[in-house]
Amino acid sequence: MIDLVKLSKQVKTQLLCGVVLLVVGAVNETFADEGSSKTMKPPLWTQKPPKSEGKLTVHRPSKPNGTAIVICPGGGYRGLVTGGEGHGIAKWLNRHGITGIVLEYELPKGRPFVPLRDVQRAIRLTRANASKWGLNTKRIGVIGFSAGGHLASTAGTHFDAGDPNSQEPIERESCRPDFMILVYPVISMSDKTHQGSKRNLLGRMPTDKMVRLFSNEMQVNKQTPPTYLAHALDDKVVVPDNSRLFHEALREHQVPTEYLKLPSGGHGLNGYRGPMWDAWQKGSIRWLKAQDLIP
Repeated sequence: MIDLVKLSKQVKTQLLCGVVLLVVGAVNETFADEGSSKTMKPPLWTQKPPKSEGKLTVHRPSKPNGTAIVICPGGGYRGLVTGGEGHGIAKWLNRHGITGIVLEYELPKGRPFVPLRDVQRAIRLTRANASKWGLNTKRIGVIGFSAGGHLASTAGTHFDAGDPNSQEPIERESCRPDFMILVYPVISMSDKTHQGSKRNLLGRMPTDKMVRLFSNEMQVNKQTPPTYLAHALDDKVVVPDNSRLFHEALREHQVPTEYLKLPSGGHGLNGYRGPMWDAWQKGSIRWLKAQDLIP
């Protein structure tokens, strides 16, 4: 047994620091019990991270089925609706055996690649930890709402297979999601866009090149993941043409897709409750089963 009294002040400090680091590591690698589910907050960035404010919360169900979904809350790229479009979604997913991973991405403030960098990292990190978290590396998707739907659809149209030469194992993983669920999403940065989201993402005077690059209906190809969309036809904030354009582009490239046109509910579907809210949730679970993405 070590006698701390006989140790030098320097050795004491080093030993205590080591204990603190061990404790911090344990917090990051251990799920905290939340009744029927467990949560963990692993660091989004490690080993020389960029200056990112992005954060993750992993909600693991009591009986995980191997599927995980990275959740991108909305908020017009100005804020984050982490309740109804974040942790509430994770708990709903948990009831279906799906691991829900809430991404609090850094807001762009006119820097469009900043939130994209965070969601790509979240997908890579999830895939890198698949064995530890009880996941199937081929069943890792994204879900997004409003501007978070734009970010999710950007992840599904702007991805890479990873860097095999990276010294960090996480960066060797692909950031392509295996599927997408987009609920009243912003898709386009062109005529049909939500102006606030566009301004916050691209700045006040974006170039035509950047508008096209982040108009995700223009970026679809055969490698774009299968996608489920839901949008209220009376949405005046983010017009449903956003979902329509993306759905049509997917069909043109023969990518499996389903578009649920909700007759009412507006933006936010009556405050995340009621029959329209229930309809997209039931429809998306049915679609995931039909795509063999959950048992």
